[in-house]
Amino acid sequence: MNRPLLSLALGAILPWLAVPGFAQGAATTDAAAERTKSLGVVTVTGGQPTSLPTQIPTTIEGVTREEIETRINATDSEDALKYLPSLLVRKRYIGDYNHAILSTRASGTGNSARSAVYADGILLSNYLGNGIANGTNFAPRWGLVTPEEIERVDVMYGPFSAAYPGNSAGAVVDYVTRMPTQLEAHVKLGYASQPNDLYSTRQTFNSWQASASLGSKSGDWSWWIDVNRTDSEGQPLTFTTATLASGTPGRTGMPVYGALGGLNTTNTPWYIMGTGTQYRTVQDHAKLKLAYDFSPTVRATYTLGWWQNTGSGQSASYLTNAQGQPVYSGLVNIGGRSFNLAPTAFQLTEDDATHYMHGLSVKSNTQGVFDWELAASLYDYSKDTQRSPTTALPLAAYGGAGTLQDQRGTGWNTLAAKGTWRPQGVGGAHLVDFGVGRDAYKLGIVKTNVQGNWQDGPAFTPVSNVGGRTETYSAWAQDAWSFAPKWKTVLGLRYEKWKATDGFTATATSAQPYASRSESDLSPKAALAYQLTRSTVIKASVGRAVRYPTVGELYGATSGGALSFINDPTLKPEKSWTGELSAEQDLGTGLLRATLFHETTKNALYSQLIPNTTISRVQNIDKVRTTGVELAYTGQNVFIKGLDLGGSLTYADSKTVADAAFPAAVGKWQPRVPRWRSTVYATYKPDARWALTAAARYSGRQYSNLDNSDVNAFAYFGASKYFTVDLRVRYQIDRQWSAAFGIDNANNDQYWNFHPYPQRTYTAELRFDL
Repeated sequence: MNRPLLSLALGAILPWLAVPGFAQGAATTDAAAERTKSLGVVTVTGGQPTSLPTQIPTTIEGVTREEIETRINATDSEDALKYLPSLLVRKRYIGDYNHAILSTRASGTGNSARSAVYADGILLSNYLGNGIANGTNFAPRWGLVTPEEIERVDVMYGPFSAAYPGNSAGAVVDYVTRMPTQLEAHVKLGYASQPNDLYSTRQTFNSWQASASLGSKSGDWSWWIDVNRTDSEGQPLTFTTATLASGTPGRTGMPVYGALGGLNTTNTPWYIMGTGTQYRTVQDHAKLKLAYDFSPTVRATYTLGWWQNTGSGQSASYLTNAQGQPVYSGLVNIGGRSFNLAPTAFQLTEDDATHYMHGLSVKSNTQGVFDWELAASLYDYSKDTQRSPTTALPLAAYGGAGTLQDQRGTGWNTLAAKGTWRPQGVGGAHLVDFGVGRDAYKLGIVKTNVQGNWQDGPAFTPVSNVGGRTETYSAWAQDAWSFAPKWKTVLGLRYEKWKATDGFTATATSAQPYASRSESDLSPKAALAYQLTRSTVIKASVGRAVRYPTVGELYGATSGGALSFINDPTLKPEKSWTGELSAEQDLGTGLLRATLFHETTKNALYSQLIPNTTISRVQNIDKVRTTGVELAYTGQNVFIKGLDLGGSLTYADSKTVADAAFPAAVGKWQPRVPRWRSTVYATYKPDARWALTAAARYSGRQYSNLDNSDVNAFAYFGASKYFTVDLRVRYQIDRQWSAAFGIDNANNDQYWNFHPYPQRTYTAELRFDL
């Protein structure tokens, strides 16, 4: 969809949305018992574990369980964010466990360490690394939450609360899952089908899901059990390619047929020879939550999460010989040029992982002068292996030599103590939140040659071994001060002491240890809100964020697969100043918001492909600057009873303004931050049984390379614009049974973010609720 069409559509919609009496606003989320808003500042109360501080001084958007069930074809927990302003999760297939990275206003899908995702106060963001490296992934652990257990999701934009680390520069996503107050049970069956047609691949990929949950409260005890299985087939995600210039003119090599000519992201002619990374993933999830009320105001909560995954990555060659048999390796000749295909040109992978998550909190909720909370969490890679052959197909499908990459023992743990002080009691002029904490991360990646069969043989001779630790201690405080009848300010300060230790990289013949490092920083925060009129609030926020290098960026060198990664133990912390100015208009039952935002980041941490290679290295960019505006609206009973509308429009001018190490990047757009993006949805409920939803998402032109040299976005490695339409119909059969049918990407837009996104996908679900 081009910009004029988008402007025309939004221009037709937004004036209607601003008419008083035609909207509902953020009341759909703020009306919940644990969220109240005063002078533009949201107050969070209740005994449920959450990462949110008592006072939220910045822009917050949210979605409830009822809205997810009605509006969204949700197969994974990250789908709950699909229509929230300025957010995109790079989900490539159902159950995407290694690339589903969240992007925000001023951060692209390569920067997973610039957002913070929590569930019931437990950290799901994976700060062992940033983005993707060969054989490893640092996307949030979305699989530890299922859509069926979500009670609500809140998103805070920007690093304006002192309660969060510098990783919150982009956004904080806080999931609250269900804890029953009476007996309840739920069962859901889901199916999805994606007919895919890209290059010479014409195949339908199907997915199945089943989930069940049971919970209750008896006396002082509450409990909840949730189990889920996903069996998913994804479309091919990678492609075997060779530029025409890399071939040698002549008749050398076996003549082969089936290669597709095209242009790569720099408009260089190349051949597409086949596909890779066509995943079949089977994931099992189980969660146990226990809560005990020591008194009406003190509750202890324990969470145990278990996630298991087996993922098989397949390849297919488009190349055939004169007899019509597929060709996978060796010297081949295409159109009078010879190319040497390595044995791993068409790669296979077998992933096997078992992860555990533990969370424990004890929290008071007196709403008196003082409340407190103690919380701890642990995330453990009990098992995490990837096997791949070094033998060429077709023999590799049956065994042969290969490698094993093992991350067992990798993980992180957190410990925090928090307090809330109300010196004048509830409703007083001051409300002070404060706390101390410690976060610790350990990374270990051992790669070995396999003895015997690559599919099940034991580790044998070493290939590489990398690892290290990082640790951050923090102390923070913030005061929400109502200093005048129409004024409120939130002033905060965060202190962090970071250190990196035990870093090393080793090969079969050498080892390189790294010296320990440490740094301390202060990050001030401030917000001011003014009640301009009874229905209008003006808010301004500013905050500093320090994002320290992850252990993977410092020490996690990997090689030997489709992509390789070079670490840098000397990386500097990324330091950002972010500000926003918002106006919120209460439309009676609705809310219209306009936000101007600005961010300046020094020493931005970014991983970038080295030109003309498959090697990625992380680096500091001297300065990146982003300025933009965001419009957001939600409403119910618009024009007619039962019609809910919502939408957002974001403009971001995000550029590299200084980069001494790579001057070609100066003045260019920040990778994977589009200038324009938008969401819109409409849900119509003609009666109590039916809910009909149509939604659309748009993203404008973007780039993957720092120098914006990837001018052809609609190709493998490219990051393209897109416009997709999603549909959903939900029918309440009776009090307990419901069914839904949906279509994601109904207009079948073919678009890219390094990998191809899913094409038109049909979904169906049947649900029972007791």
